[in-house]
Formats: sequence, C-alpha cells, structure tokens
Amino acid sequence: MTAPVELAAVSRWYGNVVAVNEISFELRAGVTGLLGPNGAGKSTLLHLIAGFLAPSAGTVTVDGHPAFGDPEVYRRIGLVPEREAVYPFLTGREFVEANARLQGVADPVGATARAIEQVDLSDVQDRRVGTYSKGMRQRAKVAAALVHDPSILLLDEPFNGMDPRQRLHTMELLRSLGENGRTILFSSHILEEVERVAGRILVIVAGRLAASGDFRSIRRLMTDRPHTFTLRSSNDRGLASALLDEPAVSGVTLDDGVLVVRAADFGTFSRAVSGRARRAGISLYELLPTDESLESVFSYLVRG
Repeated sequence: MTAPVELAAVSRWYGNVVAVNEISFELRAGVTGLLGPNGAGKSTLLHLIAGFLAPSAGTVTVDGHPAFGDPEVYRRIGLVPEREAVYPFLTGREFVEANARLQGVADPVGATARAIEQVDLSDVQDRRVGTYSKGMRQRAKVAAALVHDPSILLLDEPFNGMDPRQRLHTMELLRSLGENGRTILFSSHILEEVERVAGRILVIVAGRLAASGDFRSIRRLMTDRPHTFTLRSSNDRGLASALLDEPAVSGVTLDDGVLVVRAADFGTFSRAVSGRARRAGISLYELLPTDESLESVFSYLVRG
C-alpha cells in the first residue's frame, strides 16, 4: 500500500544554503516525532510535506499525489505552524469556523464545536484570540487544523506555551488520534514530549536524516557505544565477579552500593546475566538500562 506521506531523495535549498539534503522516508498511521537542533531543517521539512514549498530535488507525495500545488491534497492535511497564524480580532470559535468554511466543511458550525471541544477550549471560545494566552492560542491552532477531519496532521512545536494540564491533554489527544489511524508528524525541542507521545522518531541533523524508527531500537544499533546497566541482587559483589567473565561485559563498577555494568551488546548481556547469577547462587532483583532514553539517542546522533 502507498504510504500516506512519502519523501524520496528530497532536497530544498535557498540560493547557496541547503536546508534539506536528500531525505527519504515514509509516514504511516501513528505518531512520529521530528527532532533536530535549531536550524536543522525541521520546519522546512514540515512545509514541504504541507505543500507550502516545492522541493528543489526529489519528490514529496501525499496519498500518492505531489504535495505541492494541489488543493485536493491540502484538504487531507491539518497544519499547526510554529508562527502565530491567528487573527486577534476573531473569537476562538470564529477563527476555527473560518478554517472550516475555507475547507468546504459541510457543517462548519457543528465541526467547529467538535474541534473546540477536542482541544478543551469551549469555556473561552467566545473570547477574542488576542486576549488568549500563548497556550490557548496553540490550542486554537490545533482546533483549526482538526476542524476538517484531516487524515494527516503536521504540527510544528505544538506544545509551546501550554501549561502542564494543557500539555498533558494535547499529548493524550495526539496519542488517541494516532491510535485511530491518523498520520501525525510533530516537531518538538522537548525530548520528554516526544518520548511520551511518539511511537517513532525522525532525527534531522544539518538537513540530513540521521536516524528513523523506534528510538530504543536505534540505541541498540549503536554498536560503537557501550550500553550501561544498573543491577540489584542478593550479592552485588559476587555478581560483579561473576559478570567479569562474561564476554559481552566491558566493565563493572561497584560504587556506593550500586552495581553498574557496561556491555557491548544489549541483547547478549540481557540474556546472559540471569544465567550468570543463577550459576553463582545469586538472586537477581533488578536490571535497568540507564542510557536507553531518547535524550541519550538524540545527544549521540547530534554529536555524531
């Protein structure tokens, strides 16, 4: 089946500046997080998929059609830009309804009410957008992107300015939409947000795609970087001695009662440790990887 979004060897340059450089990937149903340092090309990539920009080379397709210059493609996409694309003199309801009418929604009033309820903005929908906080304006933009029920959602830093309750509500909304078959790509500079919402990540560094997939799987492919574990057992000193003979282990330390083990291969060590403990007559209570986080993966890729 054709993926909802496909990029094939896509580049975009502005004069002598290359913003995106030969990037290829597919997006399917679910939530994908877009990561990268400032200036890496994240916003350019989102605008290419949204059809705002034509690729300088390569192809960007949405449901098999070129993304740029096709109004029918635009109807399948909901976009939340990072910049403040709101009209301060409109109420929240008027702003969302205007987007519904521009998209040709059959029942713009009903669609507006549903979208506003989805983002938990009903209690302030009749206030002017100019009086909204940053987080409220963000939610109004999300409602405007959802109002025509698009199959694809593109969000550029959607959680900016939201308070903790608003952020959690929006995270849950995106997770639910992804589970129900929407294709969602969102950028964020807060790694915790991506780790909690996205099932897959794309990492852009200097305009190139540095990695894509589940970040835990990406981490385990980094064979040149040892994996670190902390362990608790009935005899940490004895377990440390037993593990020194394990080929997958590259280092063991016991500091302030905490047993830390470095291993070259995640899977090999995970399978071997229980056998080593059992043969030594030691009960293993806990085995925790300490550098499997998204932050660890992102830092490694960016430095690389």
